[in-house]
Amino acid sequence: MSTSPFLESIRHILRTKHYSIQTEKTYLLWIKRFILFNQKRHPKDMGEQEVSNYLTYLAVNRQVTSSTQNLALCSIVFMYKHVFERELTLLSDTVRAKAPTRVQMVF
Repeated sequence: MSTSPFLESIRHILRTKHYSIQTEKTYLLWIKRFILFNQKRHPKDMGEQEVSNYLTYLAVNRQVTSSTQNLALCSIVFMYKHVFERELTLLSDTVRAKAPTRVQMVF
């Protein structure tokens, strides 16, 4: 299975910074999903609005937990910060996922 040169460059940066293999796999997965969500547009052509739309989609349509949404956000922020050397300022209209409620168990 061939991967894109863009994803390979991210993999190289992750290894240079000594991230774990599992973190590398997870970050690449979320970045790939972000690109596919935006109809395979290159991330350098996208900005805060596309990131906000993707995070809102995860919270509303996919109903992911807050930790999953935060992991997706961290991987996208890593990409913009270390690959494009650009800081993201997220918009306030992003719908944040809610933390799961804990059900008390009584034995």
